[in-house]
Amino acid sequence: MAKSDGAQIELLSQYFEGLSDPRGTKNRKHKLTELIVICVCAIISGAKGPTGIERWAKGKEDFLRRFLKLPNGIPSRDSYRRILIALRPEAFQECFLEWLTACVETDTDGTPRLIAIDGKTCRGSHDHSKGLGPLHIVSAWASEQGITLGQIATDEKSNEITAIPKLLEQIDLQNSIVTIDAMGCQKKIVEQIDKGKGAYVVAVKDNQPTLLAEIESMVMTKLEGVKEDLESRAINLSEQGHGRIDERSYGIIKLPKDSPLKKSWPSVKAIGYAIRITQDVKGNESFENRYFIINRYLPVSTFASAVRNHWSIEAMHWTLDVTFREDSQQTSERTLVNNLSWLRRFAISMLKRGQKKGESIVGRMEMAAYNTDILEQVLCGQ
Repeated sequence: MAKSDGAQIELLSQYFEGLSDPRGTKNRKHKLTELIVICVCAIISGAKGPTGIERWAKGKEDFLRRFLKLPNGIPSRDSYRRILIALRPEAFQECFLEWLTACVETDTDGTPRLIAIDGKTCRGSHDHSKGLGPLHIVSAWASEQGITLGQIATDEKSNEITAIPKLLEQIDLQNSIVTIDAMGCQKKIVEQIDKGKGAYVVAVKDNQPTLLAEIESMVMTKLEGVKEDLESRAINLSEQGHGRIDERSYGIIKLPKDSPLKKSWPSVKAIGYAIRITQDVKGNESFENRYFIINRYLPVSTFASAVRNHWSIEAMHWTLDVTFREDSQQTSERTLVNNLSWLRRFAISMLKRGQKKGESIVGRMEMAAYNTDILEQVLCGQ
């Protein structure tokens, strides 16, 4: 393998040149871009927080000095902590998104981009002495590309309803299908997506009882053949594995022009259903019905793909907990938690790029930690 010259990491630093330095001009010992570059490289290599970042940097000092000046040596853990507390999360994220936009190929065939929105609680971020519960972070995940597009931090899970509109403002929704769980089934949220020229597939549960009852009734009358005139599309899929058989049915029903549902939810053009019947090796069966509102009469295969791909954001959350041990990090300072969480999400995006079949995220992370050539390959998406 050819020896790395740090070119990719030098390129990385350019994306942070325009970031406003929140520190006072007195006693600045380290350049802002150098601090951020070290943080990024260390988190990709498995560092969990400021202490881990310092340890990684000390172990890779010879490598870092090939492309960073480091006039005052390797920064201390307090230097990383202070800068990650001082940086405004929105501005910090914007620099990373510019980088991702530059290195990720965009689809040109007109296929809609699937964007999953969901929240995750950082369980170790509580501070009972100050009456603070754990921080909850709502993020947008481009599921097919494996990229986090943005995140908003809130103090309560229930605040997802107010966080989602702010998050949507950060995203270009055109030619995208946004999937959200039942927490986001709110009139203002779906109208915002529709006005942004995006499509949505939003789950409906008991938090919208009237809407749920109307959808269930329409689906049942269609499936039972009572209203055969309802325009619809359906597909059946079967999967076998892990000791069970899954039979899945996906359907989308176009709303009639006189549907009363349109009065209260004017942007809704169709409803969708996903039915799963699971049979285990003993022959026991279980059923699951899920319902959705949609603002486009989508091809049923597109609808099914959107529903199935929403799980990928949950897989990303699982990686944050298992690989990066996010829930076990005892950090209550809100901005620090937010910025570290973003760095971990970004690290997942980069580690997934160039990932070979059968290669795990943790394995790729360990290789980046051991070998700086691998680290550079991760940074440039190879």
